[in-house]
Amino acid sequence: MTKYILSFLLIIGLSGVHAQSKKDKLGALRTSKKIVSVSSIPGKDDFAVQIIALRLPAGEPGFFKNIEQAREFKCVDGFVRYTVGSYPNYEEAKKEVLYYKDLGYVQAFVVNTALYNLRTSAKRRGFVPDPNKRYTIQLSAFRFPVYLSHFKGIDHVKEFYLKDRIYRYTVGDYSYEDAEKALKAIKDKGYPKAFVTELDAYLPFQIE
Repeated sequence: MTKYILSFLLIIGLSGVHAQSKKDKLGALRTSKKIVSVSSIPGKDDFAVQIIALRLPAGEPGFFKNIEQAREFKCVDGFVRYTVGSYPNYEEAKKEVLYYKDLGYVQAFVVNTALYNLRTSAKRRGFVPDPNKRYTIQLSAFRFPVYLSHFKGIDHVKEFYLKDRIYRYTVGDYSYEDAEKALKAIKDKGYPKAFVTELDAYLPFQIE
């Protein structure tokens, strides 16, 4: 009987170790704040309220007090600019400036993000898909890791942390042609800025 009890306790112990190994590696870092890292500027006017410009990216989500969502632009002049909102014209954006100043962002002012000059810009000119490579659909990129429950209607989201210290979220493992076919369905689910990217380049940086 003692032997059976010891065996049972051993199984329970191993199950606990396995459960611990399955814990979310980024659990302590995840945030509900969506700080979107922007890799390409819009093709048309996009007015927003710039709340701050920093020499280095914000180090942790708590920096953005009273802000749940913002966009991050790394500009060629060395500054990292953070904006909130997206408005069709200057006048609409101007109405929100005082609100953000009252939140403590005293340097807030209206910008047209289409005029930003980014350090790196995602361009696909001359892109030729490689039939020997695998592709995935990128949903979003954030400065800080978000809860995977953020991605409504999407299962099996992959998470990557690349050398630029940006967290990227993708779905699927496709040939290029199949990825392009799947892209429309992903956009229709509420991810209009989703795009196809090379999975092989991301895999060494996957968080599992």
